[in-house]
Amino acid sequence: MKQSLLLTCIVLTFTISQAQRSLTMLPSGGNKKASVSEQIGITAVTIHYDRPGVKEREGKVWGELVHLGFADPEFGTSKSSPWRAGANENTTIEFSTDVMIEGESLPAGKYGFFIAYGPNESTLIFSKNSGSWGHYYYSEKEDALRVKVKPVALDKSVEWLKYEFSQQTENSAVVTLQWEKLSIPFKIEVDYLKTQIASFRQELRTDKGFYWLSWNQAANWCLQRNTNLEEALLWADSASSRNFGGEFVFAPWVTKAKILEKLGRNEEAAAVMKKALPMGSIIDIHQYGRQLLSLKQPKEALDVFKLNFTKYPNQFTTLMGLVRGYSGVGDFKNALKYANLAIPQAPDEQNKKSVQGMIDKLKEGKDVN
Repeated sequence: MKQSLLLTCIVLTFTISQAQRSLTMLPSGGNKKASVSEQIGITAVTIHYDRPGVKEREGKVWGELVHLGFADPEFGTSKSSPWRAGANENTTIEFSTDVMIEGESLPAGKYGFFIAYGPNESTLIFSKNSGSWGHYYYSEKEDALRVKVKPVALDKSVEWLKYEFSQQTENSAVVTLQWEKLSIPFKIEVDYLKTQIASFRQELRTDKGFYWLSWNQAANWCLQRNTNLEEALLWADSASSRNFGGEFVFAPWVTKAKILEKLGRNEEAAAVMKKALPMGSIIDIHQYGRQLLSLKQPKEALDVFKLNFTKYPNQFTTLMGLVRGYSGVGDFKNALKYANLAIPQAPDEQNKKSVQGMIDKLKEGKDVN
């Protein structure tokens, strides 16, 4: 008796251990596992799902295989479940930051994704329970968000269910479930400005904040978008400081000066640039001069080009700076003089042709900028 009981225990233990070591195989029903992930702004969106096939069941998918609304799955604890938006396991969707779904707020996190299908209007359900199997344990009490969308007919049949991202912008994208001859789209939106600035604040407290370049990158991003300028100025201060290695680097000082200009503190901006210009390379200074031209500040640009020529005399780049600078203030005679000096120093045929084109324009009394 004892031997029989011992043998039974051994067999049971072996059976359980083997069940826990099952081999990797395709999902049941011949379905396919899949995932798709995209970034919207800096928000990562990831969908994990199993892909059922139509398998010669055209016309029997929507309203039959995919039941209308809510139905009893006849297993588990749920008596009224939506479709699992895929096959087999729970379909899940995860957001790394807070998002808006069809204009409704949804916090960052991982959600079970379900659809209560209707031919004219379907309800998308984001459940706080992302770990249950399929829809068998769905509970309305765990809903984080429900939104209504309209299904859209497709011209061509899609054999294997899929999710795709489209109509992508910096702040939004449309996710579309496609299967057989129907698609169900929904729009995801993010607050990119808010999430990016929050990310900067966090990352600048890590090892990434030990170097001037990171501080300058954050400050310059705010400058380009004309947002968060007061804090960006503090970041530019850090970028151009001794502590972070940017004290004698041209770029962070330029960023700081431009932020000061945006804030209307022009005298301070001019003082910063006066300090920064001697630190610049020939290309740094030339590009700054060209930026001034693009900002319709030709007199200031000419001063910068003259400084560059004094620092790096008779170089092709500095000669061309004077061409652009004098042309910008309408002194075509001096611009032509330096263009004629520059053309023999052109580094290649393309640059030579470009200078010749400028010479032709200057002879006609036209600005080359």
